[in-house]
Amino acid sequence: MSSRGIKRLLATIFLPLLLSSLVIFILPASSNAASGGRIGGGSFRAPSMPRTGGYRGGYGGGGYRGGYGGSGYRGGYGGGIGFPFLIPMFGFGGGGLFGFLILMAVSGILVNAFRGGRTSSIDNSQLFQNQVPSSATILQVQIGLLASAKELQDNLRQLATSSETSTSTGLQRVLQETTLALLRHPDLWVYANIESGSVPFQSAEATFNRLSMTERSKLLAELTTNVSGQRINQSTSEIEPGEPDATNEYIVVTLLLATKNQTTLSHSTTSQQIQENLRILGSTSSNDLMALEVIWQPEGSGEVLSAEELLTSYPNLQHL
Repeated sequence: MSSRGIKRLLATIFLPLLLSSLVIFILPASSNAASGGRIGGGSFRAPSMPRTGGYRGGYGGGGYRGGYGGSGYRGGYGGGIGFPFLIPMFGFGGGGLFGFLILMAVSGILVNAFRGGRTSSIDNSQLFQNQVPSSATILQVQIGLLASAKELQDNLRQLATSSETSTSTGLQRVLQETTLALLRHPDLWVYANIESGSVPFQSAEATFNRLSMTERSKLLAELTTNVSGQRINQSTSEIEPGEPDATNEYIVVTLLLATKNQTTLSHSTTSQQIQENLRILGSTSSNDLMALEVIWQPEGSGEVLSAEELLTSYPNLQHL
């Protein structure tokens, strides 16, 4: 066979394999591994600003005010500030979702520059001199625990049943009780990811909503929810419960919150530093807390989250 024939043969064999590999690499893998639960609420309404609806935390196809089924989020990409602008605080752990939003910020700055918009730089020393805050801090902590931490799931279900999520005081209680529940199981922590950033106040709601929707989209369904005073509790009997695999099944808890206070978290994922970060989050006052989401997976009876599913759905988690 001639050299040209050999090249054609190799191209015929390897080109489809190469294209398949690229498709697998580019397209995100399905992350609907298991159902989950959710507790949340809050408002991005400033005292001296006209009401715009704020954080609603709806269900099903409605989602947050502005929806997410084709109509986009309120304060989305069309006009005005548009792009959520994150000011990095001590780094973002490399390549995570917050890093992606930084790229969006660059585009937003360029658009505003061409439109003659205001500069988006922020003087942190004057954040709270006015009644309307100049910026909001958004923080996200994710912890992957061994599936033997079933008591944690029970605690979160109880919180969803008993908490008043339509008030800032009730949300502060949810935050405090969740951080305490996590702090009681440091021996079961296996993975973690910590990210934080500051956004202009006008972009805070849209940024928070996008981050929340990203985490919610990883759930097959939301079985236990308590959001802004609305409760849903669906039982699942289709899956037979079994004994959890102590080494290969996991529970993931995501804490996402927006605060008026300029809070700084360390992005180190040592057990000691995670405990310190949780204490900082738990001490957030009800006056400073703007919005909160507590999301956990799995939630359905007998459902499990394998190591492969965990790392596919939460690629930014780092092993402790």
